This record gives sequence, C-alpha cells and structure tokens, in this order.
Amino acid sequence: MKRLSGQARYRILVGLIVIILVYYAYKTLSDYNSRIIHEDQLEFARIKNSPVVISVFYEALCPDSKNFIVKQLKSAYSKLPNLIEIEFFAYGKATTTIEKDGSLSFQCQHGPTECEGNIIHCCAVESIHDTEIKLDFIACMIRDNGNPQKAFQRCSREYTVDAETIQKCYASLHGKELLKIAGENTHALNPPVSFIPTVLIDGQQRRQATILRDLFAEVCAVLSESGLTPKACENI
Repeated sequence: MKRLSGQARYRILVGLIVIILVYYAYKTLSDYNSRIIHEDQLEFARIKNSPVVISVFYEALCPDSKNFIVKQLKSAYSKLPNLIEIEFFAYGKATTTIEKDGSLSFQCQHGPTECEGNIIHCCAVESIHDTEIKLDFIACMIRDNGNPQKAFQRCSREYTVDAETIQKCYASLHGKELLKIAGENTHALNPPVSFIPTVLIDGQQRRQATILRDLFAEVCAVLSESGLTPKACENI
C-alpha cells in the first residue's frame, strides 16, 4: 500500500479540523437558538399563567391513536414543551358494566387485549407526573401495542417510571376503577365521541380534522387567539 506523503497527511488533518470546527459552530448556534426559544416560551408561560391543555381520548390498540400520539403529539410537544400540558384518557369506544356483585367488566373495541392495554395506560398516567416522561412512556407503549404487557416491560426499562406501582395498579381493582373513570370522562364529551382519537385543546374539540392532521398549527392558533405568538409558531 502506497503511503501518503507528508503534505497529503497535512491536508487531511486540516480538513478534519475544519469539519470539527464547523460541527461545533453549528452545535453552538443550535443550542443558542434552542435556549432563546426555551426562554421565549417560559416568558409566554408566565404571561398566560397556564399551559395549553391537550386532552387525548384514545385506545391502546387503535392505529389512528398510535399515529396521532407518535407523530403529532410528540412533535407538537417537542416544539412547545413549556406551553403544553397533556391529559390521557385510554378508553375510546369501550363499554363499562357494573356486575350484580359490584365488580367491573369492560368490552373494548379491539377486544380483551385492548382493555388490558387501556388499564395499563390509565395506571401509568396516574403514576407518572412529569409531562415529558408520561408522553414518552405512553408513546413507547402504543408503538408496540400488539402485546401491552411486553410493551410495558420494555418501556419500563427504557424510561424512569415506577413500574412496580403501575403493575400493582393494573393487577388490582384500582386499575379497573381508573378505566371506568376514563370512560366517564369520555362519555361526558359534547359532542359525543364519533372518532378515535378525539382531541380537545383547552376543553374544546375545535376542528378535529385539523387537529389530527397538524396539531402543532392548531395549538399555535390557540395561542395566537390568546395574543401570544412564540418564536416556534412564527413561521406557521
């Protein structure tokens, strides 16, 4: 193999140094822009006094719910983390039956496995208080929604959650009670649920087709109606 000349090695070294310098310059600029946007949102959060609340009425095995949470909700939250709070209600088009002995039974749109997944989701939502971790965990669960227990084990290892508390909740009557409450919140919607997921922004159903297609733009519209236009929304 022919050895590189000293001049060739020098040129390669200079090239590597230039690439490294360009990378760090780009990273510094990106970090600066992120910090500016972050500080901008904190200021708006102080002005608004409360975040925009996104309420997601969904099902653990629903493909449309999966698509919305993974693609729309995570994307919108990543752009406006200081201005968004999220509520999850895993129930959808299920039904609740109170048996003669007072016990609860459920029928879910995608069968018993979905009821199992819905209960795990409800327990996780109650247990996890940090919005970002809660969103990441629910998104992780719903990506692999064919086997809720397997997804729960995998996502519990990936994220810092109290897996023991969530599992105990799922295995107890409390888990079923949480699913019943999620159902009561779902049935209380006006107009009633016709499509899953149904998503509310600050308690309003607004334009569901737009929300499901471009949640971020709709959240920016809500903020604009309040007289707020964060930097992240300026190019909408």
